[in-house]
Amino acid sequence: MDGLRSIAKTFWIGGLWVIGIIVAPVLFAMLDRVTAGMVAGKLFASIAWVGLVCGVILLVDHIRRNGAAGVKESGFWLVMGMLACTLINHFAVTPIIANLKAQMNHAAEGLFGGGFATWHAISSLIYLVQSLMGLVYVWRND
Repeated sequence: MDGLRSIAKTFWIGGLWVIGIIVAPVLFAMLDRVTAGMVAGKLFASIAWVGLVCGVILLVDHIRRNGAAGVKESGFWLVMGMLACTLINHFAVTPIIANLKAQMNHAAEGLFGGGFATWHAISSLIYLVQSLMGLVYVWRND
């Protein structure tokens, strides 16, 4: 099970970092904003599903290794926090952003108007928090 845990951590957390730090910026530097946004959106959706599967694997492994007492450990809560970020971003924030994109002429309400910029900033912040929790999780070698 150690190998599966390593693969799950690498695939999920590494994927978060590669997409967020390397791929998305390159897409926006090389392609028009609409195409880059569509491709980035698909990549973020894909890594969300990877995260759901890998997060469950990591939680099950954590409980298997540590028993019920494992829920009191930081590694368990880091994975839970990362899963919460995935769930919120993928199933709550992303649909709002998609709806706003469809109505883009009404979405330019500014940062505090509930428009595209606001929800994109919220999504980016959630992704950053999730990536930082992943950094702590990897650093601690849980």
